Amino acid sequence: MSDSKTYEISEHTHPDPVPAPEEGRLRRLGVAGLTRSGFFASSAGRILPVFLLVVAALSLTANDFLTVDNITNVLRQMVFVSIIAFAATFVIGMGGIDLSVGATTALTGLFMADLILNGVNIYLAIVAGLLLGCLIGLVNGLLIDRLGISPFICTLAAMIILRGVIMVYSQGVPLTGLGFSEFQWFGQGAVLGVPVPVVVMALVFAACWYLLYRTKYGRYVLSIGSNREAARLVGISISRIEVSVYVMTGFAAALAGLLLTSRLEAAMPEAATNYELDVIAAVVIGGTGLSGGKASLAGTAIGAALMAVVRNGLNLLNVNTFWHQVVIGSIILVAVSFDAVSARRRARAA
Repeated sequence: MSDSKTYEISEHTHPDPVPAPEEGRLRRLGVAGLTRSGFFASSAGRILPVFLLVVAALSLTANDFLTVDNITNVLRQMVFVSIIAFAATFVIGMGGIDLSVGATTALTGLFMADLILNGVNIYLAIVAGLLLGCLIGLVNGLLIDRLGISPFICTLAAMIILRGVIMVYSQGVPLTGLGFSEFQWFGQGAVLGVPVPVVVMALVFAACWYLLYRTKYGRYVLSIGSNREAARLVGISISRIEVSVYVMTGFAAALAGLLLTSRLEAAMPEAATNYELDVIAAVVIGGTGLSGGKASLAGTAIGAALMAVVRNGLNLLNVNTFWHQVVIGSIILVAVSFDAVSARRRARAA
């Protein structure tokens, strides 16, 4: 079963144990979901034609675009942003935001690398790095929930602090020499011919899909995003869920840090720069509303793929790298504008 429709809870929805009507439709869609009223009426369905159009255009203009090696390269490139974006779908669907994910990715990768190079067991170092990511997310969540700090301000400050810690910790020097076969496997290995990072990405997607569409947790997250006060009045533990969502993004960022560091066999102080922008773009392009209450994991996956394909295509076409940010920024602006227009239409309809 695929995430064939955007999962949305209105302000008047009571997040009780009974499955939401939209969730019931998701379960019944089946083959019928690939209709005008099913998949193609969803956020994921609306962005898919855009993605296919971009792929078709690049296929005609870039000779090497459709080669097996390049497609594999695109998959590898989208893994890191996708893993974080799947978790960020919960944060943004809840009405929050996390700008610290890129810095968390870099810091946890650096932390793992430092432990390994200092003789710590590889698997123990990986666990420590993942726990560090969870800790960063926990601190963000507690500050936002307990002190009422704006998620934007809190995570922006966290991003700046963590980038500073990275430079102090590394002195701006990359940590190299991570050519250990056990560690390399995570970023360069394969399972039945499929790259390990791609397998991890698929597993993270599956776990997030289950949480969002098959559990009360997912419904509660979107209920908080739709109407925080109503969610509180019906007994949802807002504090617990809000903190747990930021812990989830911290863990996902650390997991991306593991895969990225393993692939590069080095921990770069400037690693994962601007990941937070790509993550937000992927989530919003995919149909998750910045105002909360609506989320689409399939849309996020397509959005992340679109970002990776655009970057790859620009490289193949030898477009000046200074223009890359212009293009990506334009995509984000269009996506946010579309989200604002859609929100206004829903408000009028209500």
